[in-house]
Amino acid sequence: MDWLAHIWAVWVDWLAVHVIAPPALAAGLHAPGFDAHAVAATTAIVLLQVAVIAGVFRPLEALAPAERWPDRKLTRIDQIYTLLMLFGLFPIFSYLVIEPLIASFAGGGQASEGGVGLDLRHLIPWFDDHPLALLAFYYVVYDLTYYWMHRAQHLIPWWWALHSMHHSQRQMSCWSNDRGSYLDGILQSFILASVGVAMGVDIEQYAWLTLISELMQNLSHANVRLGFGPVLERVLVDPPFHRLHHMAVDERRPDLHNCNFGQVFSVWDRLFGTALYGEPVRPTGVTDPVVDADNGRNLVAMQWHTLRRFWCAIGCREGWRPGDVGFGSDYRPFPTGPTGKPL
Repeated sequence: MDWLAHIWAVWVDWLAVHVIAPPALAAGLHAPGFDAHAVAATTAIVLLQVAVIAGVFRPLEALAPAERWPDRKLTRIDQIYTLLMLFGLFPIFSYLVIEPLIASFAGGGQASEGGVGLDLRHLIPWFDDHPLALLAFYYVVYDLTYYWMHRAQHLIPWWWALHSMHHSQRQMSCWSNDRGSYLDGILQSFILASVGVAMGVDIEQYAWLTLISELMQNLSHANVRLGFGPVLERVLVDPPFHRLHHMAVDERRPDLHNCNFGQVFSVWDRLFGTALYGEPVRPTGVTDPVVDADNGRNLVAMQWHTLRRFWCAIGCREGWRPGDVGFGSDYRPFPTGPTGKPL
């Protein structure tokens, strides 16, 4: 595999010299803290992710679709979201912003340089000598953090006002993972990147771990009927498992949709009682007409209407009371029963 590592290193070096460095220098980002090679490495990882989505997951949808649609018009906006979100590098940006802040707070961040050393490698020196164990432990903590954050996105009305746009898609596909409010994306990225910084994972390691998580989520959103089998599906999130999370509310069985919050590991849902298996394919989307209207909007309009829902929710009492909500024509949230109807 040395030849593959060599090709990757050459590709990253070329990006750093010819693509990243010139505009960075022009913009005045040639300060000592700016690492063109690190940015090039994360950019190369993003390009790899797009190639896997388009070259592997999309053909898989054509071969074994979970749902057959007369057209894929609603999926086009999600392709735009994916490209903008990935090349905007939200998680990497967050990491690059948070890491200097923590390093500054810690007096330099490195114990050898007089800093306190707040990250896990300094608190537990054993991890500093066992980087693979650190990565494995970090990934477990990262995924568990995502699970509880995801549950909060559904439970807290003002956060659901943002996250609901992600769930409004009626044609969920391999491009749907990055469909969402940019404000929601920033909040998620800061939370998850903070975990990486606190544990002492460097930027390139963080980028690779983010790639693994993102690819797993791209696959889990894919419109495919294939799963991982009776053993692996109890450990990892597969497309049938996550499709149940995106199901529209069924009035005959209204509690089914509050399930399957895991990002990569499905064990968290099993451990905390939110796992659902064995259900047939169900339509995805939301029954709230104010949120469902996102399907007829362009990207700018989707962001604007989502922010209006968020602004009205965060500024009123109902926006802070945990539970299912709908949104009125004035964008204010109101509590709903399990069927999505007003209480």
